[in-house]
This record gives sequence, structure tokens and C-alpha cells, in this order.
Amino acid sequence: MENIIVLLVIAVIVGLSVWKVISEKRKGVKCIGCPHGKSCSSGCNSYDLHLKKE
Repeated sequence: MENIIVLLVIAVIVGLSVWKVISEKRKGVKCIGCPHGKSCSSGCNSYDLHLKKE
């Protein structure tokens, strides 16, 4: 019974993650999780470089 509960929890987490990625991609976000995802035209490379400089 415990195995079924664990598998259901993992399935819900994976399902919600996939749903989040699909919904953000439909909105036009290039980098999910990036605060500049919609406005960054370079694919968030500038955001990554900004993080490395700090």
C-alpha cells in the first residue's frame, strides 16, 4: 500500500511539472524559471552570464 502512495505522489509531481512546462511554453516563455524569460531575446544566456559575474 505504501508503494502505491509513493508512486501516486511521484506521478502527481511529474504530471504537474510537465503541465507547468507546457503551459509556460504556450505563453511564449523561452526559459522557464528565469525572471526575464519573456523579455530575453537571447535565450536567457545574458541572465546566466549575469549570475556568473556576481
